[in-house]
Amino acid sequence: MSRRATLTSRRATLTALACLGLLAPACGSEPEPPPAPAPVPAEDVAEAPVNGARGLWVLCEGSQRVLENPERVRMLIDDAQALGATDLFVQVYRGGRAWFDSSLADRAPYEALVAQTGGDALAALIPTAHEAGLRVHAWVNVLSLAGHRDGPLVRDLGRQAVLVDNQGRSVLDYPKLDVPEPDRRYVRMGTPAVWLDPGAPGVAERLAATFAELVTRYPELDGLHLDYIRYPDVLPFIPGSRFGVGLDFGYGEATRERFRQETGLAAPFRGSLANANRWDDWRREQVTGLVRRIREEARAIHPDLALSAAVWTYADRAYLSQGQDWRSWLDEGLLEFAVPMAYTLDDRLFRHLVRSFAGRPDADRIWIGLGTWHFAKKPERALAQIEAARAAGATSDALFSWDSIADTPALRDAIAEATRAP
Repeated sequence: MSRRATLTSRRATLTALACLGLLAPACGSEPEPPPAPAPVPAEDVAEAPVNGARGLWVLCEGSQRVLENPERVRMLIDDAQALGATDLFVQVYRGGRAWFDSSLADRAPYEALVAQTGGDALAALIPTAHEAGLRVHAWVNVLSLAGHRDGPLVRDLGRQAVLVDNQGRSVLDYPKLDVPEPDRRYVRMGTPAVWLDPGAPGVAERLAATFAELVTRYPELDGLHLDYIRYPDVLPFIPGSRFGVGLDFGYGEATRERFRQETGLAAPFRGSLANANRWDDWRREQVTGLVRRIREEARAIHPDLALSAAVWTYADRAYLSQGQDWRSWLDEGLLEFAVPMAYTLDDRLFRHLVRSFAGRPDADRIWIGLGTWHFAKKPERALAQIEAARAAGATSDALFSWDSIADTPALRDAIAEATRAP
C-alpha cells in the first residue's frame, strides 16, 4: 500500500478534538486595525492535510529522548500507529540548541548524540517514519532560549537581541529569569526564560537562516512546526500597552529606534503612552513578519514543506497580549495548519471552547492540542475530552506528548483502544 493510501486509511478511523476560547474585548478605545498584508499567493500554500489528522509531539529532552536512543524509534513508530497518529512533531531545536546538524545554533546536543549513536538520528528517523506512513515535522522553539543566556545567537547579536520590559530592564538581568522584586509580588512571567525580541535588528534574519539550514540539510522533512512564536505570557495579562499598566515587553533601545525609523513615531516607554496603539500593531507585525520570513526562506528550499505552529488557545489574548495573530496567519496562508494548545482540567470549559471553535470556517485547518499528560492517572478523562471534541464536529488533534504517553501504559492503551473502536 502506498504511503498516501496508508494515511488515508488511517485517517478514516481517527478520533478528534478541538478547542479555542475568546476573551471579551478590553475596555477603552480599540486600536485602529493595521493595514492588511498582502496574501500569500495560492500556489505558495501547500495543500493542508485532510481531515482526521493526529499529531504526536516528541520531546528532545523528555523521558524517552528518542533522538539519543535509536533503539526507541521502533517503539515510537509502533505507538504512533496504535494511537492513530499521522504526523510526528519531533523537537530538534530548543533553548537555541540543536539536535540537528547546524552551523548557526548551539550544536552541542547534535554532536553528543552523534558521538553516542554513531549517526544522525533525525536523518535516520525520517525514512523509518515514512515507511510506516507517518509524516515528520521538525519542531522548533523559536523565540524562547529557555535558560540559556549565552547561546550563539546572543553572543553574535548582543544583549539587544533579548527582550527588554517597559521599565527598561532586560530579561537577561531578571533573577532566575522571572520578574524582580517588588514587582514579583503582583506580576509573574508565565514561562520564565530568555526571550528573544522579534523586532530587534538581526533576530528574524538569524532565526529564519537557522531553520532554512535545517530544511536544507534534511530535505525529506514534511513540515516545520513553530513553537514559542510570540511574546512572553505574563500573569496577569494586559491587553497591550495603551492602558499603561502591568508588564510588557519589546522595549529595547535598538527596537524602539527601529520603530521610530519605520513609522516616524516615538514608541511608548516608561511613563509615556504616546503612539501605543501603533506600537502594539508594529510589535504584532514583527511576530507575523518572522513567520512570513521563515516560511519564505524554508519554502524557497522545499516548496512543498508544510508550515504549522503551536499557538495560544485563547486567540484574542494571544492577539492583544502576546503579539500572536495566528488567525491571520491562517487567513493569509502563512500556515498550513495551527495547533492551539487546549490544555485544561476543566471539562466544562473544554466543552465551551470546543463548541466555540469547531464551527469556524477554517476549523479543518486546526489541529487541537490535547494535554494528555494531565490524565496519566485517569485515562478516562482524556477519552472524555476526545469524545467531547468529536461530538462538536472537530476533525484533527495533537497529543502532548508521546513521552508522557509512553511513561503511562494505561493511558496509551486507553487511547489506542478508543482509536480502534468503530
